[in-house]
Amino acid sequence: MSFQRQLRVVTEAPNAAADAMSGVKVAFASADRKHVDQHFGAAEGFVIYRVDAAGSELLEVAQFGRLDMDGNEDKLAAKIEALGDCVAVYCQAIGASAIGQLKPRGIQPIKVTPDTPIDGLLGGLRRELAEGPSPWLARAMERHAPQRADRFDLMEAEGWSE
Repeated sequence: MSFQRQLRVVTEAPNAAADAMSGVKVAFASADRKHVDQHFGAAEGFVIYRVDAAGSELLEVAQFGRLDMDGNEDKLAAKIEALGDCVAVYCQAIGASAIGQLKPRGIQPIKVTPDTPIDGLLGGLRRELAEGPSPWLARAMERHAPQRADRFDLMEAEGWSE
């Protein structure tokens, strides 16, 4: 199973490199692009946002063909690939096999009530990032953060000694 359609939002930000480093990417299993209304394995599409304490922006919409929840795991590969460097995927339900494939990639599956509005979830993430992330989100942010080349120089400048 591959993408049927994919839309990426391209912006001409003055400091695009800095923008790409801030916030976290999260995905929502959604057919209507407004609510989490899909089971992960049978999701017709994902809406992917970048979220930070100041706001959120739509980055991508990936659309797949209609799928049944038939236990066929071949359909999972393209969906997991579509999530790229997301730290989480929100869905109505998700099978154990999908969870087993997402977790090693650093993607936290989050099950929510059917038809939960995406705007509300984005608002909750913005508040959490502003007030201090929960343990799972802090770990996800650390895993996805690029390693600074000068991190050891900074430690030495602090006067580390043994």
